[in-house]
Amino acid sequence: MSIQSLTGLVAVAAPLAAAAVVAAPGVAGSQSNDQPLPGYWTYTTSVLGVRDTETKCVRPSEINRFFGGLSTRKWQCVYPVRQVGGGNARFEGTCTDHKGRRVNVRLNGPYTSETFTFRGGAQLSRGTPYIPASITARRLAAQCPANAEYF
Repeated sequence: MSIQSLTGLVAVAAPLAAAAVVAAPGVAGSQSNDQPLPGYWTYTTSVLGVRDTETKCVRPSEINRFFGGLSTRKWQCVYPVRQVGGGNARFEGTCTDHKGRRVNVRLNGPYTSETFTFRGGAQLSRGTPYIPASITARRLAAQCPANAEYF
């Protein structure tokens, strides 16, 4: 695997963290206590031993976009397979960057209203093995600090 490919995979990991959390808030129309809540979140992605941690403030109006298939300036993610409920979630889909590069993604694991841990992988091209990846997150607070970066 080239350094450029690895860099691309690591770059997609952060959007995956947010995208994979849960599509459930928009599915049911109202939140139960086991679905992710808006607030101040920190999440860490790990791909091939490369870790990246981000902290973002998510407003109530952004929760569906943040948790339901994040699209950023660099990556547009689509998850046709979304199985969410009972504190467990599974996602399968693709993320595409502005240059047309695609990464297949599979993630699954437990979640609550304030935490999640997903394990799975990303596939750089069809026919190649999935590279192990993990995403862990926790909600730090319901209110965001004044200097918080917003999603």
